[in-house]
Amino acid sequence: MSTYGEHHEWLEPDGLGGFASGTASGIRTRRYHALLLAATTPPTGRVVLVNGFDAWIETAAGMFALTSQRYEPGVVDPNGARRTSAFAIDPWPRWVLTLEDGTIVEQSFVVRYGAPVVALSWRLAGTNSQPGSVVLSVRPFLSGRDYHSMHHENGAFRFEPERRADRLVWHPYDGIPAVHVLSNADYRHQPDWYRNFRYEEEAARGLDASEDLASPGVFSCDLANGDACLVFAAGPDADTIIPPGATARGLVADVHAAEIQRRNAFGSPLERAADAYLVRRATGKTIVAGYPWFTDWGRDTFIALRGICLATDRIDEAQKILLEWIGAISEGMLPNRFPDRGESPEFNSVDASLWFVIAVYDFFDAAARAQLEISPADRAALEDAVDAILSGHAGGTRYGIRLDDDGLLAAGVPGVQLTWMDVKIGNELITPRIGKPVEVEALWLNALSLASARSTRWGDVFKRGKAAFAARFWNEAASGLYDVVDVDHRLGTVDASFRPNQIFALGGLPVVLVEQDQASRAIAAVEANLWTPLGLRSLAPSDPAYIGHYRGGVRERDRAYHQGTVWPWLLTSFVDAWVRVRGGGHSVVLRARERFLEPLLSHLDEAGLGHVSEIADGDFPHTPNGCPFQAWSVGEALRLDRIVLASGAQRPRHHRSESE
Repeated sequence: MSTYGEHHEWLEPDGLGGFASGTASGIRTRRYHALLLAATTPPTGRVVLVNGFDAWIETAAGMFALTSQRYEPGVVDPNGARRTSAFAIDPWPRWVLTLEDGTIVEQSFVVRYGAPVVALSWRLAGTNSQPGSVVLSVRPFLSGRDYHSMHHENGAFRFEPERRADRLVWHPYDGIPAVHVLSNADYRHQPDWYRNFRYEEEAARGLDASEDLASPGVFSCDLANGDACLVFAAGPDADTIIPPGATARGLVADVHAAEIQRRNAFGSPLERAADAYLVRRATGKTIVAGYPWFTDWGRDTFIALRGICLATDRIDEAQKILLEWIGAISEGMLPNRFPDRGESPEFNSVDASLWFVIAVYDFFDAAARAQLEISPADRAALEDAVDAILSGHAGGTRYGIRLDDDGLLAAGVPGVQLTWMDVKIGNELITPRIGKPVEVEALWLNALSLASARSTRWGDVFKRGKAAFAARFWNEAASGLYDVVDVDHRLGTVDASFRPNQIFALGGLPVVLVEQDQASRAIAAVEANLWTPLGLRSLAPSDPAYIGHYRGGVRERDRAYHQGTVWPWLLTSFVDAWVRVRGGGHSVVLRARERFLEPLLSHLDEAGLGHVSEIADGDFPHTPNGCPFQAWSVGEALRLDRIVLASGAQRPRHHRSESE
């Protein structure tokens, strides 16, 4: 048996926001696990078209299942999963299935970058039986639904395919992309409903976990005569994806060759993982926050961009993404999520715009290091955007965001979540953080410092704010920083919850906002209370509100989300500060690599294979959870490896703190 199972997930993105995904066992555990999941308006408008399949082999010794499904109330049938003797994701998901009669079959799935198409192939790799037929049969399961929804038996599904000379085309429902199938197999039309598939991950989240899928018929091919190939493609461009006269084997070979060349060009597995999140939006690019359920979010994009693009020298793509977002600025704010056509933007984020400023200056630095020329028009557009953001925040904008007399940024109104700790259950904010949150002040002051190189206007505000920060945020009793001051806009009140947000003021951003001794003490306290091998806890275990496991239904999970749950994306800024308070240098960097980076990289072989999860449990053994493929987790891991833990002389800095 393979050492991988149904808790190990694979991902094959198409660069448009669509993807194929599943588990190493082949048992689908999420509503999002599918072979053909296409973005109809990249990267949004996602629909599930081909959910999966059953497959079996017939030889002289009998019939052997290659796949397994889970049905209500938890029954696994047939028994094909136990025949998986090996599984790998490099260069794409591949299974070796060993049958009891000695027959060995290799199965592989690969998505072609830039198109909603997936190529499936099966190869006879060995047999101990007498020469004879080895007939593979594949029964696909189709739906045609929004990727967040579930499909149930109904009379409207169209089972009958359109039969063309070189392919079959299904039109499941009106308004849903057609499914084109090219194969070298015989097709038998045997329509049927397969009912009550059970998805364990959905059940664990307290959600609807049961689905019915339509199966039009069976494809059969004798592997003794060569590989079996099935190509599924979707949408109006399917006739281009599968050109007239193409053969299934030829098309699969072309997809394999193109993807081998493309994937081999990446410098590391983590760099290849990062490519999954860069997708097309209109004629430009954007960053998908995570798979399988996120699209492109403002805060996530600007945090992830620094690793996914800048740490991998994809500077031109970073520029296009930043320029694309400029058009969404309103009243000095960027929306929390990129608005699609016809949608009203949601501006409930005080930090997304400030992360944009940080990303812009990181982009300027990366371009300068790479000696890449930025056109005067593009530079001016980005600098004007920075000025618009800072001016908007300083002058006052939505949700009580305004520059206070002390030079710090006040933010928040009841009922609106503005920081990255943004859970809201009904009308209840779990972590309201109204007032002056520590990471918001760190971002604000760093943004002012960066912009002050061009304008003396911001330099004066920065000096006033930095002095106020140093005087007001230090918590001597905890050897760290308060999480919020002027709570609920009440002057002098503090929230002493020990959280990781303070790392951005301690060296996780270019400007350190406290004295060296305080920074050193606080980083030690963060390490002692919050660090785990997968990232930082969102709350110290000593706090009565701490929740050590992320589990249960939606409400239970939401309550745990920022109350102890571990976040890998925070690790990089923590390590940045950890290295800085120790003076940097080769030996410090080597020690940080061993202590912090290596445990994180070992996670690439669990949960979302080759990627870094969104979150993990605060309590040992820190089980990964949430979104298994998360952009800012992957991006920050890359930034940790390529920038923060580069040799000391190569570590880029905009500024150093006065204490340094």
